[in-house]
Amino acid sequence: MRNWIRSLTGRLTLKLKSIKSSCRLHLTLEPDLVPLFFQFLQRGVVVEARIDCAIRTFLCDQLGLDPEYLDGRIQTLFLDGKSVDDLDSPILKQGSVLSLSAAMPGLLGAVLRRGSHYAAMRAQLSHKGEPTSVPDREGKIVLKLFNLLTRELGPIVLKRGIWIEGKDLGELFSARSDRFRAGCLAARIDGDRVNPDNLADIEWGDGMVFLWLQD
Repeated sequence: MRNWIRSLTGRLTLKLKSIKSSCRLHLTLEPDLVPLFFQFLQRGVVVEARIDCAIRTFLCDQLGLDPEYLDGRIQTLFLDGKSVDDLDSPILKQGSVLSLSAAMPGLLGAVLRRGSHYAAMRAQLSHKGEPTSVPDREGKIVLKLFNLLTRELGPIVLKRGIWIEGKDLGELFSARSDRFRAGCLAARIDGDRVNPDNLADIEWGDGMVFLWLQD
């Protein structure tokens, strides 16, 4: 459980400079291949966003989540390592790390849950509200998904597009090469068609790759 909390609250360094010179990969997959990419969502992926806005604005207006789903399903949120209770006050900034989880069982889950009666027990870990009047602008944040939300929101995030390290992508293709040959229907790199069978042989390097999936 401690490792889970460390993963939930931990920071992830953005390699923004390397992103500028990296490629974009578009994959058309059979639906059963999409969960192979869920592993990246728990580690944390870089997503493009309109920043300098409230968390609720990002989740509902940008990701397209239903407000009822947000209020009823996403019970634990951390912004830059601190628990969030009010979704309308904290501002997402360039490089912010936003972690989302469904409700957790037990006392720990009750303490971390948004709006919990036990919120006072985590006062030092709670995010303090701040004004949200700054005009929003284009930027990048780190998004992390846990437990049930990985399966429920993962496809939405992957279809929207994520930035991940090229070496991690290469490792996935190498480990799953046979399965990808069977289920990867089409691939494009920077708009140019490539043979999906060759994905495992590409030297992806140490930069970042913008990946988005279509099933």
